[in-house]
Amino acid sequence: MVMENQRAASDPRVLDALRQVVDPELGINIVDLGLVYGSEVRDGQVHVVMTMTTPACPMEELLMEMVHSAILRELPEARSVEVDLVWEPAWKPDMLSPSAKAQLGRT
Repeated sequence: MVMENQRAASDPRVLDALRQVVDPELGINIVDLGLVYGSEVRDGQVHVVMTMTTPACPMEELLMEMVHSAILRELPEARSVEVDLVWEPAWKPDMLSPSAKAQLGRT
């Protein structure tokens, strides 16, 4: 899955599963936070490309575990999950969904 400074296509089933992964510090799911750059399901293998709000994110390990668990729980066909944590493009606040912006008081 190539990023080329833009979001790749995402499997809607994976995005639905990842909406259940809520950042414990912000109380907003990682899809609406704009942390998920792309996903793909092929032959039972799920591949997710995502980032964190900062490379020093203290929740990285917990969020990665939550991503794996949510996908395996919500996609019965998933046999394995691979998550590529990337830093390019860097996350920025304009990646927030409109509802996330509203929750955080941003417009």
